Amino acid sequence: MADFTSQEPRRHTTKRGAEFTFYFSIIFLLAIPFAMVGWVLEVFQKQTLMLHGPLARAWAEADRITPLIFSA
Repeated sequence: MADFTSQEPRRHTTKRGAEFTFYFSIIFLLAIPFAMVGWVLEVFQKQTLMLHGPLARAWAEADRITPLIFSA
């Protein structure tokens, strides 16, 4: 029986080049105002500051959209 406990799982790493970084930064900068508005509305609705901030929201949105551009 083989012992697999000492081997680390392989992680899929993707190399993000200059073009990816360029598109990511553009999308991130465009997403900041929309994330700010969404964050302010949610702060007023939930009456708490225990939420992801606008920069984290914009970063997540850019991180979600940019790979879609390159998969097409």
